[in-house]
Amino acid sequence: MNVKEKRGIRFRVYLVALFFFLGLGTILARAYQLQVLKRDEYAARAREDYEGTVKLLPKRGTIYDRQGRELAVSIEVESVYAHPNQVEKKPDAAKWLSQALELNQIEILSKLQSNRSFIWIKRKISPDEVERVKALGLEGVGFITEARRYYPDKEIGAHLIGFAGADNQGLEGLEKKYDSILKGPQHTLVQERDALGRPFYISQAASPEAEMKSLVLTIDKDIQYRAQQALKAAVEKNKAKRGHCIILDPETGEILALAIFPFFNPNVFDEYKPDQWRNLAITDCYEPGSTLKAFLAAAVLNEEYVSSQDIFYCEQGKFKLGNETINDTKKHGWLTFSDIIVFSSNIGAVKIGQMLGYEKFSAYLKDFGFGTKTGIDLIGERSGFVRSIEKTTEIDQATICYGQGMDASSLQIAVAMAAIANGGKLMRPYVVKAIVDQAGRIVEETKPRVVRRVVSPQTSAKVTQILKKVVTEEGTGSLAAIHGYEAAGKTGTAEKVDPKIKAYSDENFVSSFVGFVPTDKPELVILVMVDEPKPVHYGGLVAAPAFQEVGAWTLRHLRIPPQIRLVDKKSSPGTRKKTSNTESFLKERFARSGLLPDFTGQSMREVLKEGRALGLSVVLEGTGLAVKQTPLPGSSLEKTKTVKVTFSPPV
Repeated sequence: MNVKEKRGIRFRVYLVALFFFLGLGTILARAYQLQVLKRDEYAARAREDYEGTVKLLPKRGTIYDRQGRELAVSIEVESVYAHPNQVEKKPDAAKWLSQALELNQIEILSKLQSNRSFIWIKRKISPDEVERVKALGLEGVGFITEARRYYPDKEIGAHLIGFAGADNQGLEGLEKKYDSILKGPQHTLVQERDALGRPFYISQAASPEAEMKSLVLTIDKDIQYRAQQALKAAVEKNKAKRGHCIILDPETGEILALAIFPFFNPNVFDEYKPDQWRNLAITDCYEPGSTLKAFLAAAVLNEEYVSSQDIFYCEQGKFKLGNETINDTKKHGWLTFSDIIVFSSNIGAVKIGQMLGYEKFSAYLKDFGFGTKTGIDLIGERSGFVRSIEKTTEIDQATICYGQGMDASSLQIAVAMAAIANGGKLMRPYVVKAIVDQAGRIVEETKPRVVRRVVSPQTSAKVTQILKKVVTEEGTGSLAAIHGYEAAGKTGTAEKVDPKIKAYSDENFVSSFVGFVPTDKPELVILVMVDEPKPVHYGGLVAAPAFQEVGAWTLRHLRIPPQIRLVDKKSSPGTRKKTSNTESFLKERFARSGLLPDFTGQSMREVLKEGRALGLSVVLEGTGLAVKQTPLPGSSLEKTKTVKVTFSPPV
């Protein structure tokens, strides 16, 4: 083989090697493109043939009352989906599904004829609907378990709790305020198919770092229910438009109940108008009327301008001030400072206010929290309005003394009254007691917070003595009296402004009562507001009875013992007669009154001793402290031979 032939062979070898090298390079380049540069794109294309991804709605944490009872929960429900390419006889399938799910047949058919690999037919369906769809046995139609928000007690606390929408997003109330805390991690449902095309599912958390938490409220579900029922009865009895009832602890600012009527059911919130969802106790303001006289009294006494026995002339019911005339509902001559509050004299209040001066009084009102938000942990709170001294006329400065020419929310009035009840401290109200994780551990806890001191404890005690008289037979709030307890409070009857004539209406009023009980150690502040009652509109007749009803029940529910007192006719009013002999005391007191006493809050031994002392046959049921009795307290002793008392262990 010569040199030329050798060169030819070598050339061919190099040429073949080059072709192999170029081919291998092309393969490697293509592999790099497929496996590296376009890896995600082609992986997604491949998965389309065997896999689908659906985002599921996140679950939400539970909302509990103060006793750990569920007010809002997430429950598992079924949702219907379909793979359009697997559904045969689509028109028939659409017809059958529309009948089973009560949906529009044309809309379902449009979904089934789409080119998408996955569609929702209907989400969060009822068990009956699930059974009807399963009975159809349609190929390509299946079910996925999702979370749905459910409110087991329906209307109870609805305006406070709010609701979550179809996408489990908080839309109103606490659900919206604490949405980011209640909402759990987003889950993605990966639908995969095996070689035979049968689907199976893998659930993956899209955001594992997001932990779902729950809320523990200050609300007591039982008290909330009772407040709502008492409020409903007051509104319906007086043919009113609406009403509010707030119950709070004056020492801590905890809201025990917040009721709004008319009610709504958050499970079907879309069946109600949006204005029926609002928490009117914080979103709506109105003129407080004569309830404001309690705070006028506190301001004047705190400045030591008057004493409770100083007297003022009330002009026999008509008082000319500039071009305006201020009227009282009754003709009063000379009244003591105390009686001006007890009898709710507008003229007397104006004269007291003139002594104090508008600048100081408006400053006290702001210290009591009027004109600013309370800071409650709810959305939509309004600040109300107190006119500055530069923008007031002489008549403006006068009418505010009996609650006209300013406005406030029900919550502001209740919190301000709590400051009188607790010795002069304005407390920040709150409804969320704690935030807890899924293991029940407290993540965040709300502590009572004093905003400021408004009046001295001595002033608070003096005002309490005056407000106690309001809840006696001589006062305007006598129907608020609670048997066995001393209550204090103030009635309010405010004219509403008619927007058509831009003047005060002669027909529409806001009737209210706000007070606290027991007076020696206040446990409850209760406000009742009834909007536009007819035909009677006085707060003492409309709102005070609801205060009495819900107050009496709540005191028994909280096991707060009655204040057993006996006033000696020979002693001065207000002095207590001491006794060490329960039997002789009861014989003297109840035999003279002829009424059956209230046994609630007492032990079995005490009930037996007191019952037998009155000559009664006592039937005991249960253990613990007395919570219920038959006949009711106040029944005639003469007609009562046997009393049945039910006991329950204290919580």
